[in-house]
Amino acid sequence: MSETHPEKTKASRFRLVTRVLKGALKLFLRSQVSDIQDLEIDIQANDRQILSGTIPKLSIFANRAVYQGLHLTSIQLTAENIRVDISSVLKGQPLRLLEVIPVTGRLILEESDLNASLTSALLSTALNDALIKLLPEFSPNSKIIIWKKVILDKNQLILFANQDTDSEAMLQSPLKIGIGLELLSSNQLKLTLVDHPFNESISSELEKEHYFDLGCDVEIEDLAITPEKLICYGQINVNP
Repeated sequence: MSETHPEKTKASRFRLVTRVLKGALKLFLRSQVSDIQDLEIDIQANDRQILSGTIPKLSIFANRAVYQGLHLTSIQLTAENIRVDISSVLKGQPLRLLEVIPVTGRLILEESDLNASLTSALLSTALNDALIKLLPEFSPNSKIIIWKKVILDKNQLILFANQDTDSEAMLQSPLKIGIGLELLSSNQLKLTLVDHPFNESISSELEKEHYFDLGCDVEIEDLAITPEKLICYGQINVNP
């Protein structure tokens, strides 16, 4: 007659819950993106913490993820003191957070991935808003802007765009717009027009600037733009 080993049963139950939780996390993360090449998840928690729905530390690494049309070269995220509804996870329901989670991480965008993101609503809308702020003549009532290409340079973006979608306009040389980016504080960026699309001179007194507020849920520690790569370190609050 076989004996029941409480410790083995407990360990087996822990492994099962961990597998289910990791599977739910992967399913949740994959549901947020349309494509992803690599995804690694490291859960640092003991059995009692897992069974109570508490994760002291969680690390995520992803390569070549596409989020709402944005192509992310690589992303590393770390979150601590996460509380989830473990009962719903064990019932096969989607992962549900119980409170706000501060997530720290590093994001890398290569120039090729940034160009692949130009058609996304998130990036094109942000670029349109920045353009209108820096150059009011590009008002919402003016011709549609079609972003064609972006080149990363030291602390600036060099953008190329057409003003219309008709064939004649598309054959014309794209407008060249240089925008400098500077991190002023953890949640504020300064955008500066450094290259006018119509070759008009920009004197230091008339330098076009716009200050962009990232909101209270975002804190950027460092933002570096170099030829061919953008690197960002910071923290964002993930709400339930």
